[in-house]
Amino acid sequence: MRIGFTLALLLASLRTASAADPPPNVLLVVADDLRADVSSVYGGPVKTPNLEALAARGSVFERATCGFPICHVSRAELITGRCLVTEASPGRIVSLRPESNLWPAVMRRGGWHTVYSGKWDIDGTPWTRGYETTSRLYSAGGAKGLPLTLPKSATGRAVTGYVGWTFKTNENTPIPTLGVGLTPETDARIADGALEVIRSAKTDRPLFLHVNFTAPHDPLHWPSGLGERDRGAGMKLPANFRPGPPFDYGNISGRDEIIVPAPRTEADVRAERAVYYALVEQLDVQVGRIIKALSDRGQLERTIVVFTSDQGLALGSHGLMGKQNNYEHTVQVPLILAGPGIPAKKRFAAQCALRDLCPTVCELTGQPVPASVEGTSLVPVLKGRRDEVHEAVFGYFTTTQRMIRTPDGWKLIWYPKAGRMQLFHVAKDPDELNDLSNDAAHADRLHKLARALRAWLRDQGDPLEAQIPKSMDR
Repeated sequence: MRIGFTLALLLASLRTASAADPPPNVLLVVADDLRADVSSVYGGPVKTPNLEALAARGSVFERATCGFPICHVSRAELITGRCLVTEASPGRIVSLRPESNLWPAVMRRGGWHTVYSGKWDIDGTPWTRGYETTSRLYSAGGAKGLPLTLPKSATGRAVTGYVGWTFKTNENTPIPTLGVGLTPETDARIADGALEVIRSAKTDRPLFLHVNFTAPHDPLHWPSGLGERDRGAGMKLPANFRPGPPFDYGNISGRDEIIVPAPRTEADVRAERAVYYALVEQLDVQVGRIIKALSDRGQLERTIVVFTSDQGLALGSHGLMGKQNNYEHTVQVPLILAGPGIPAKKRFAAQCALRDLCPTVCELTGQPVPASVEGTSLVPVLKGRRDEVHEAVFGYFTTTQRMIRTPDGWKLIWYPKAGRMQLFHVAKDPDELNDLSNDAAHADRLHKLARALRAWLRDQGDPLEAQIPKSMDR
């Protein structure tokens, strides 16, 4: 009798502990072309109070990077946890491995309700990549024969991005009445989809909600509610503003670069930046709406929130407009984590990459990390056990650029097609104004970085490894 009573108490206590500590929800929010240095979280000029509040509740990584600075490749690295330098270098859409290796599929097998909202720009569809359902999916196609809702940007530029894109139902049926191409309401509608999921989610099962916004990617339209408040006349330009690039770095005639043709004037760049900054403000508003919805349902404290971007954007820095480069304004992305298991009000200088997020969240939620994942969990950094998890981080773009950056702030960019290298000490020269590649005082450092880059490319199976001049890594 006594044994039975004790066993009943034990079982009851186990049930209580389980009910008290359910698995956390996961909210993954990804911006599009968001430079880390424009947000007030990173000391930038754009006030982002909702992101500031998120950062206060959690941890900020100050040296997070993307790998391949193009939307579809960067997002593919995010959900695969893999480096895709060899697959993406030819410039085509990367074919993903079977869904059993993908981050959302891992969470789904672990019992999470996996939902996708917003921009889809990778191989396959959400339903074949581990997501059970969608809410306000935004993807290519569905507008055959219909004109763009807004054929000109706010600065009068012809729209060449998101042509023919539409919202889709969960059955993948186009909804062209919500706009063809980007509109001032696109991100608000994506957030609406996320709110519908949060408000209708059943609490007996954790939620994995992946929200991909379009802001502040071009075309740049003044967001609803913010209006044409500032044409940018008094806007401060970055220290590394230039009218055009000093050499062909690999994408000089690409779509992003010819939207505002070189040579760019200060007025042109200020006007583009004015709308870009407004879009960042509006993005912050939408993030705030989603966070509030979680709070209203009593779910915020049990939700791991991850906010990041696929890459940054030049917007006049180094004479470039687009993202197809390996300068800091592009490869450095915002990264904020908050929620269970994540310390509050912390800032970390540890280098990391977007592919590290999958193993990080898997460890925080107790899920197995697929063997195919090449990223490294950031939990040892979050727990204070390690200052760094990478000896270096790397960047790559088509067959025209390769980059290595070390924890002490030294960075080498190699341009195989242009036949040149750049060496920067970004710890002291964050704007990358002083190229030290021809400085004899730094020759040994350049050779050391070139050797490390060659070794990494060899490990990745990148055929470009053989093209690094022997004289550069002696």
